[in-house]
Amino acid sequence: MLHFFRLPVFAAILLTAFAAAPAPTPKLTTDQLMVRLTTAIESLKTLRCNVRTQERAGTKYNQARTAMKMGFNPLRVYLRNEKGIEVLWVTGQNDGDAWVYPNSFPYVTLSLDPNSTLMRRNQHHSVLDAGFGTIANLIKGSTLRQDHSFEHSFRYAGDTTITGRPCYILRSDFPQFRYVTYKTTKPETVANIADRFSCGEYRIMERNGLAPDEPVPAGKTLQVPNGYGKRTIICVDQKLLLPLVVQVHDDKGLFEKFEFSDVVANQPIPAAEFTKNYKGYKI
Repeated sequence: MLHFFRLPVFAAILLTAFAAAPAPTPKLTTDQLMVRLTTAIESLKTLRCNVRTQERAGTKYNQARTAMKMGFNPLRVYLRNEKGIEVLWVTGQNDGDAWVYPNSFPYVTLSLDPNSTLMRRNQHHSVLDAGFGTIANLIKGSTLRQDHSFEHSFRYAGDTTITGRPCYILRSDFPQFRYVTYKTTKPETVANIADRFSCGEYRIMERNGLAPDEPVPAGKTLQVPNGYGKRTIICVDQKLLLPLVVQVHDDKGLFEKFEFSDVVANQPIPAAEFTKNYKGYKI
């Protein structure tokens, strides 16, 4: 009973108990999560992963499963999808074109501009945007952009588990998403305009009937999204601090979804794996 203890002794016991208790873990803030995510992406030296994609083109959705390996500084990209189509692009080689093996007649390797209409048909992103670069740009915003309300709409929204891996949820709700009128004052590219609005190139091309490599003349009036999406959810692996799921909705519903698995970051990839003659490649 309490009266058996002298007050100093009892106080000492209480102090010892409180001292032994672990301090509460500080709650992660939105700014901390966004900084850690962008730092992890920008610090990548190599990346191996599998990607499952779902992209809206018109009223239909294109789906694909792709094995990807990348090296950074300089950029090197190798992709192979479930249809056996292979793409290899290496900085400073093949006059800037990608080597593409279509795995269909006439079964020969083609050299194609990665930003050409043929390479970008029904594709939201160029092969040069493979990996997580688009995601980093999405949450940081362009230096050309004057209105940063979309980037500021992201919030740390709790935790979840993706294929057994604990993840942070980074969520943007941007109900003011809409298409706005933009008139060029000088010749521009679709990429420049997309950078200015941080909206991605695909919807600009789709809405205005433009090709990815088509110059946009001065004085042309376009309809352009004022942000990347109406609702965006990014699930960030708590250990790797890299995205495992990215899901974007716009005014029409699901715009795109990417699911990354078997992610291996910053492990050496032999230079031979970014050459045409590497064993197992058909390029």
